[in-house]
Amino acid sequence: MAFHKQEFDPNDDESFDKMRDFFSPAHIDQTVRQAIQFCWMMLPREKRNIDEIERQIRRIVDRALKDLRDDEQAFWRGSDA
Repeated sequence: MAFHKQEFDPNDDESFDKMRDFFSPAHIDQTVRQAIQFCWMMLPREKRNIDEIERQIRRIVDRALKDLRDDEQAFWRGSDA
C-alpha cells in the first residue's frame, strides 16, 4: 500500500474522514496481535501460556483505559477538584 504524505488537520472533519479511511480496522487488529506477541516474548519462559498472556494483556489494557479516563477528566473536561 502506497502512502502519500497528506496533512492531517484534527479540526477538519473531511481530513479526519480521509485518515480514518486510510487506516482500516485491520491496522488495529495487527497492532493488537503485535502487542500480544511482544507480551509473549517478554514473559519469562515458565510463564508463557495463554492464560498468563490473557491476564497480562487485560491488565495492560485496563490500566491504559483507566489512564485515558483520568486524562479525560484532567485535560478535556477540566478538573474542579
